[in-house]
Amino acid sequence: MALLIKNGEIVTADSRYVADIYCQSETITAIGKNLTAPPDAEVIDAAGKLVFPGFIDPHTHIYLPFMGTYAKDTYETATIAALCGGTTTLIDFVIPNPDEEPLSAIQTWGSKSEGQACMDFTWHMAITSWDSRVESQLREIVKSGVASFKVFLAYKGALDIGDYGLYHAMTLAKELGVITTAHCENADVVLELQKKLISEGKTGPEWHEPSRPAYVEAEGTRHIAFMSEVTGGHVYVVHLSNEQALSQAIAARQRGVNIWVETLIQYLMLDKSYAERPDFEGAKYVMSPPLRDKANQEVLWNGLRSGLISTLATDHAPFDTTQKRMGIDDFTKIPNGIPSLEDRVRLAYTYGVLPGKLDIHRFVDACSTQAAKIFGMFPRKGTIAVGSDADIVVYDPSHEEVLSAATQHMNLDYNGFEGTPVKGRCAAVTVRGELQVKDGQFVGIKGHGRFIKREPTH
Repeated sequence: MALLIKNGEIVTADSRYVADIYCQSETITAIGKNLTAPPDAEVIDAAGKLVFPGFIDPHTHIYLPFMGTYAKDTYETATIAALCGGTTTLIDFVIPNPDEEPLSAIQTWGSKSEGQACMDFTWHMAITSWDSRVESQLREIVKSGVASFKVFLAYKGALDIGDYGLYHAMTLAKELGVITTAHCENADVVLELQKKLISEGKTGPEWHEPSRPAYVEAEGTRHIAFMSEVTGGHVYVVHLSNEQALSQAIAARQRGVNIWVETLIQYLMLDKSYAERPDFEGAKYVMSPPLRDKANQEVLWNGLRSGLISTLATDHAPFDTTQKRMGIDDFTKIPNGIPSLEDRVRLAYTYGVLPGKLDIHRFVDACSTQAAKIFGMFPRKGTIAVGSDADIVVYDPSHEEVLSAATQHMNLDYNGFEGTPVKGRCAAVTVRGELQVKDGQFVGIKGHGRFIKREPTH
């Protein structure tokens, strides 16, 4: 069915103007003043509201096994939550067990998402082992439309593939023209620090951050940049949390390394004191890399504003309070992750745009456009233009609300930003022209989402 969005103030990464948007056959077909539509078209009056391109979250974990348990969201619950928060496309991680074939993992993630996702999605392919079989299957996977890899410089004995695997994975990525996303820490140092702290009886969640200090992440960032220089491949540092690591990425970029940086809304809004809360409350805030000293927040906001940090993501990994208690006697066994998929856009608008930490165009760029460009979806996604998918967010800036687990759509018993006031909500959200959210609530078609095939772009 045709869709007409009238009188809204359209804001993209590089423009701002009042106009109508006409959508048909899933795409934007006209933008202009006083557009008309067929009698059966759906009409949304966006007067007094901001109209953004659908936001893109480049880092989520929807289906995620961990130590015999699983993340609480499904592709249905997660995508509904994301849509209610303005995100219309996400990039999830396919993570095989080290003894699992990549194609088998792809099939598993496909079975979890097919017919369940309410918005569009694609995948990063994690590489957790290396041999000729893995290499052959990765070539097939890239041909099928997965144009980004993921490597872990962390989780010794589980997901870390060492420099041998890293070299070959990044060499293949360079050959195929795909970008390598990287979790940057030092797996050996983290493991030794964990052993030392546990042996000293330091087992609570407050010791998670000291086991993976900022310099460990900085060293991992330096190392992935070095491997990029060696292989010539393009790299994307996921969930960067601190000034030391950012300095390494900036230095590499100044040397000519093709490196992009992502940070998370958690690092901008929360600090390590949250993980130090008593009575095991801090476990809710355990993630890797950990929440850092508050002094890093201004550095990250400045990096995001200036473009030194390209994207703002969530690393959404929802484990409930019962699951977190798996690590009651050992912080290394606490499932990592802070739920944030639903709240990213409104928090960035409220605490970034409104106080002037982020220009509104850079807000759109960091939360949508850059992810589309880096990961091969632009201009289909990430902008409002004729020919682009009709993924549109009509944002009501006058609305005020307080974030709470009681009202969230994420399938979890807590909210990491509980009690935080936000301004604005999604008055309407469309995915390829289909109205999926109205006044902050899901009203659309379940299973409407599609897998987005991407071509190599690097």
